[in-house]
Amino acid sequence: MTEKLTAILVGAGSITNAWLPVLRDRGDVEIIAVADPRCEAAEARIREFALPARPFPDLAQALEKLRPDMVFDCSIPSAHCANSLLALRHGCHVLSEKPMAGSVAEARRIVATAREANRIHAVIQNRRYMNDIIACREAVRSGIGVLTTLNADFYIGAHFGGFRDVMDHVLLLDMAIHSFDQARFLSGCDAEKVFCKEWNPAGSWYRHGASAVAVFTMSGGLVFTYRGSWCAEGCPTSWECDWRAVGTSGTVLWRQNRVSGESIVRSGGKTRECAALAIPEVHLSCTGHAGVIDEFLRCVRTGARPQTSGDDNIRSLAMVEGAIRSAETGLETTIE
Repeated sequence: MTEKLTAILVGAGSITNAWLPVLRDRGDVEIIAVADPRCEAAEARIREFALPARPFPDLAQALEKLRPDMVFDCSIPSAHCANSLLALRHGCHVLSEKPMAGSVAEARRIVATAREANRIHAVIQNRRYMNDIIACREAVRSGIGVLTTLNADFYIGAHFGGFRDVMDHVLLLDMAIHSFDQARFLSGCDAEKVFCKEWNPAGSWYRHGASAVAVFTMSGGLVFTYRGSWCAEGCPTSWECDWRAVGTSGTVLWRQNRVSGESIVRSGGKTRECAALAIPEVHLSCTGHAGVIDEFLRCVRTGARPQTSGDDNIRSLAMVEGAIRSAETGLETTIE
């Protein structure tokens, strides 16, 4: 039997509901501590999921008392950099909630520290581990010629309460990171420039930046557009966005988590005759958070590099930072 890996969970907020059922039901990892400044929240999570864990008021104290193999960071975004650096310097592998850091500069520090420590740092980009997105990507690659245009729409009225209500750039920093990473995954391209307009609509229950439109110039000349709002009531898109991928010989749609498409079957005339694309069937054994966690644990054991490794995910964070910089200056911005 494989020896269990040990982990500290940082943060006891609602996002842990996506992590703890997965971790509790695995036989190869054990949560030995939950760290949160709200000790009662840590204790509540331990009781709720029957974890063989001790509560701690912060990660530093837990790391001093224990020697875990890894740290799972479910803290608020502003704490991700400090937690990752602390855990890596204690010799722990790290799997962090998104965004990996508050800025590209912070993310570079995390990547450098992970390399120096010879440890894995990865990010929960759970959209990459969904059957639909892989089916969509394969249809784009094989069925519509050269990809020229990629559009994403995200419209949901999300009433979270808590830290998101008072964040700066809440949509771009806390949510659009998913969509921007999806765009890179679907297209295989990285962003080079962006122009972004951000605003807080009348009636918004967020303090700042609940809506945004961004136009990215990607490598190879691809144009990716993102339109989104976290205070749009009624007629919601899926949490994964509604997508349109346009190529030189067809189009793929991913709407409400259903993938479809058409491609040219006969040329000539005012418009080309198109027919339905055959969409590949994908059946992952683990999807969403479970998929990210499964790959991360496998890579910790084998030394392989997870696809959501921080040194890749920094490119998605750079799209967020570029969009924010463009929104603040009103100018198209080069993405470094």
